[in-house]
Amino acid sequence: SLHQQQQRWSIPADGKNLLVQKDSNEYNPQKRYTISPDEYYRRSWSSESSDSVISSESGSNCYRVVLIGEHGVGKSSLANIFAGVHDSIDSDCEVLGEDTYERTLMVDGESATVILLDMWDNKREGEWIRDHCMQVGDAYLIVYSITDRASFEKASELRIQLRRARQKEDIPIILVGNKSDLVRCREVSVAEGRACAVVFDCKFIETSAAVQHNVKELFEGIVRQVRLRRDSKEKNEKRLALQKRRESIPKKARRFWGKIVAKNNKNMAFKLKSKSCHDLSVL
Repeated sequence: SLHQQQQRWSIPADGKNLLVQKDSNEYNPQKRYTISPDEYYRRSWSSESSDSVISSESGSNCYRVVLIGEHGVGKSSLANIFAGVHDSIDSDCEVLGEDTYERTLMVDGESATVILLDMWDNKREGEWIRDHCMQVGDAYLIVYSITDRASFEKASELRIQLRRARQKEDIPIILVGNKSDLVRCREVSVAEGRACAVVFDCKFIETSAAVQHNVKELFEGIVRQVRLRRDSKEKNEKRLALQKRRESIPKKARRFWGKIVAKNNKNMAFKLKSKSCHDLSVL
């Protein structure tokens, strides 16, 4: 059927009690292009578009997240999970354009609207689209496959390109090792992924789109990373205090002793940073 209901949903941090709000208007893919497809596509990516204005406003809770990485690493699979394709026959995510999805997430008791862009591999638009991707994101997920070392090396190159393209900006980036369920085919270890994240000053997580492992944690984590950079110090301190109250006693003890040891041992400090790079709730 060409007609589907537009829906926007909220995901509580605990994954329970999904709230779905359906819009009354019908969504028809054939009505999307009132202008030519190419012109629409370019307008939807314009830095002067309304989405970009919303995303760049101070204090806005609308975040534009861009998926980048080699072809075949699972970017679209992660996007499909975000869009709710595996949850029901009808998509419960608002489609803003081709490979562009909007969803409202509840993270740490606060709502955030995430616009996910999965257009890195769109060859129809030519090379310009990749250059544009480097400019429009509020946050980036650099995806590689743990079963493909070449994709891991490419991820490192993309991190360097991002640094050059956005030199003066503190942009949240998560290095994502996908396909973690294929343990027998692994070519990139967890330690290598963490070490790469430490060197390039970004966060790290391994996911499996196939079994939906750590996917919810990934999207909640990127929201937290944007908030840590956008929101006031006082607001973030309140969030951190709330998270610490929820920590178990053993975890609090490990964190406390880790700080003491790191003050007097540079090697241990590097190891602790390597271990904390997967903590998506802190800078």
